[in-house]
Amino acid sequence: MNYYSTNKTAPVASLQEAVVRGLAPDRGLYMPERINPLPASFFEELPGLSFREMSFRVAAAFFGEDLPSDTIRELVYDTLNFETPLVRIDEPIYSLELFHGPTLAFKDVGARFMARLLAYFIRRQGQELVHVLVATSGDTGSAVANGFLGVEGIQVHVLYPKGLVSEIQEKQFTTLGQNITALEVEGNFDDCQRLVKQAFMDTELNERLNLTSANSINVARFLPQAFYYFNAYAQWKQHNDPSGLVICVPSGNFGNITAGFFARRLGLPVKRFIASNNSNDVFFEYLHSGVYRPRPSVATLANAMDVGDPSNFARILDLYGHSHQAITADIAGARYDDQQIRETLYRVYQEKKYLLDPHGACGYRALEEGLRKGESGIFLETAHPAKFKDTVESILGESIVVPARLQAFMQARKQSISLSAGFDDFKAYLMQQKKS
Repeated sequence: MNYYSTNKTAPVASLQEAVVRGLAPDRGLYMPERINPLPASFFEELPGLSFREMSFRVAAAFFGEDLPSDTIRELVYDTLNFETPLVRIDEPIYSLELFHGPTLAFKDVGARFMARLLAYFIRRQGQELVHVLVATSGDTGSAVANGFLGVEGIQVHVLYPKGLVSEIQEKQFTTLGQNITALEVEGNFDDCQRLVKQAFMDTELNERLNLTSANSINVARFLPQAFYYFNAYAQWKQHNDPSGLVICVPSGNFGNITAGFFARRLGLPVKRFIASNNSNDVFFEYLHSGVYRPRPSVATLANAMDVGDPSNFARILDLYGHSHQAITADIAGARYDDQQIRETLYRVYQEKKYLLDPHGACGYRALEEGLRKGESGIFLETAHPAKFKDTVESILGESIVVPARLQAFMQARKQSISLSAGFDDFKAYLMQQKKS
C-alpha cells in the first residue's frame, strides 16, 4: 500500500519509506491510501481472541500488503506481552487501563511496535545507522526510549522541555544511556516539536544523517494504537448493548484518538468519540468555531496534554475531508482547567475508590458529563497515577504506592544534555553525531 502526505505535494511512499522518513518531504503527515474494513466474521470472533491475536489481525489489515503474515505476527506478539484491562467504575462508565506496559503508559504499544518494525526495515535494506528524533511532553519520551533501548542500528534523541515533565517521567528516559540520549530544551513541548520538524526539513542534516521520528507523526507509532480499541470493545461488549459505545480520550497531540478514528474506519462499532482537553484547548475551540487557531502551550497538571498545535490535527482533517460538519458529527469536545482536574481526581477517589491520574481525570469527567441516554462509555486511563506522584499526593492528601519498576528508575542517575530552543544549537548537536 502506498502512503500519501496530508499536504498532497510530496510523492507517494511505500510503508518502508514512510516509516523510515517519519515526516513527508512537504512537511505533511503520511496517510495510507486505503483503510480496508475488517470482515464481519472478525467481530463475531473478537470476544474469544487474545489481545495478541486480535491485534495481529488489525495489524494485518494495515500492513498486510507490505509485510509477510509471519513477520506481522512476530512483530505484534513481541510487542504485546501485557494486557489492557477494562475496569467498571460506576455503570455506565468504564476505564481502559493502558498503563500495564514497561513504562506504565499507553504509548508503550506504539513505541515497541515501531522499534521492531524499524529494526526490521534496517536489517532488510542493510541501512546505515538511523537517528530517531522524538519530542516529548512526558510519556512519549519514556515509552520510545525504553522501546528502542539496545536496538542495534538505531540512536534515539529525546527532546523534552526543561522543568515541564514529572520527575519520574524524566528519569525514565534520562537514566538509560546506551543508544538513548536525552536533550533538555529551554522551552516548552511546542519548541521541542518544532525543532524535530525543522531537522527533517534541513537539507544538510538529511544528507549527513538518516533521520526519522518516533512521535505519533510516524505511521508506525500511531497506527498500532488502534489495537487496544478493539480489546476494549471485546471486553465491553460482554456487558453492554453493542450499539451505544462512546470512547473518551484525553488528548494532547491527538495521535491516540486518531488511531481510534482509524479503528472505527476498520469497522469497530463506536457510536462517537469525545476528545478531552486541558487548558490547551485549540481542538475544543475548533469544534465550536470551525476555526483552528494554534497557540503556545501552557503548563498544566496534565502535562502530557500540554500541546498548543497538535500535529495529528492534519490527519483528522484529511480523514474527514476537511469537513467541520463531519468532524463534529463524530467527535465531541471538553476542556478542564487544573482546579477541575483536582476536583475530579479527589472526588472519584473518595466516592468510587478509583485512583485517576491527571489525564485520566480529564477523560473521566468528560465522559461523565457527556454521556447521553442509552449510551455506555469507556475513557482511556493513559498512565499510572504514580508517574505523577507529587501532584496526585498533593490532591489526595495521602501517599500512593509507587510500583517497583518506577522505583528502580528513580534510583538511577540522570544524564542529559542542555540545549536552547534555537534550531542552530540543535543542528550543531546533530551534526556531531555518527553517520554509521
